[in-house]
Amino acid sequence: MTVVFWILIFLTTFCIMEFMAWFTHKYVMHGFLWSLHKDHHKKDHNSWWERNDFFFIFYAAVSIGCFIGWQYYGFWAGLPIGLGIFAYGIAYFMVHDIFIHQRFKMFRNANNWYAKGIRRAHKIHHKHLGKDKGECFGMLVPPMKYFKK
Repeated sequence: MTVVFWILIFLTTFCIMEFMAWFTHKYVMHGFLWSLHKDHHKKDHNSWWERNDFFFIFYAAVSIGCFIGWQYYGFWAGLPIGLGIFAYGIAYFMVHDIFIHQRFKMFRNANNWYAKGIRRAHKIHHKHLGKDKGECFGMLVPPMKYFKK
């Protein structure tokens, strides 16, 4: 029965992370920590590293904290929560950094309805270079209006 709970917690955590991506993007990245996120909208450097990548480090630290809580402090839900955050981080990295922004040259020829919708939604968001007026949404499930035929 414990495995069933762990799977449910893992899946719930993964889904909650989509909400967290939207919330963090709208109210933190385009809010009080715009100074870290703005180089993602307007690249003003020649490095592969962006200040925006500190958000990745934050969520990695939260995931690692859950693993530590599970391993050393008896927080039994720490493992599935940590794995859910980690899995979402991998999915986000694959979709956002590799597929959309081509930080690594992979998945360039993906051309199905989902790929087109994700690209379209992200392009609309990035047309605004400033802190305000950019529509914010989760990365893996943007609004259905972007999935046109």
